[in-house]
Amino acid sequence: MKKEFVVGVTGASGIVYARRLLEVLCDHSTVHIVISDTARQIAGIEHVDLEGFDAIYAENSNLAADIASGSFCYDGMAIVPCSMKTLAAVSNGFADNLITRAADVCLKENRPLLVLLREMPLSRIHLKNMLAADEAGATVMVASPPFYQHPETIGDLVDMVVARVLDHMGVKHDLGTRWSGYDA
Repeated sequence: MKKEFVVGVTGASGIVYARRLLEVLCDHSTVHIVISDTARQIAGIEHVDLEGFDAIYAENSNLAADIASGSFCYDGMAIVPCSMKTLAAVSNGFADNLITRAADVCLKENRPLLVLLREMPLSRIHLKNMLAADEAGATVMVASPPFYQHPETIGDLVDMVVARVLDHMGVKHDLGTRWSGYDA
């Protein structure tokens, strides 16, 4: 049986992470995509295309969409990248758009919710919101690629971050190289 996921794309730099995640997920899963207006603007600035996937697109303003209800079953959600504004909304239960409402549904229904942050430095408010999201049941990740696999391209770095997102979503993949120890 195909897994079903929601992917929210918000207005933080790093839209390339969302693109790569969607490339992998849409090949093996049913995917609902919600893109914020600011994410669309940043995608244009970063020259990343988020359209054309074999997926179900929903408008972020549509709070009547199927994924806004706890009775609509899916396997989990990732917000990639997750802006600090969206993190604040999710961690405080402020569900004023479809991305934050679907995230709220994940938390209240005990479904996996992953937020991939791409921001630094982090303020005390950011850290408190990260802790609150974690305490509510979300998995908080930062877009911080490892270097043990000796990346040669930006794509290699992106794949290592997306690989960790996929791992936490329970999706099998062959992105990147896994740590296998080293000779001391």
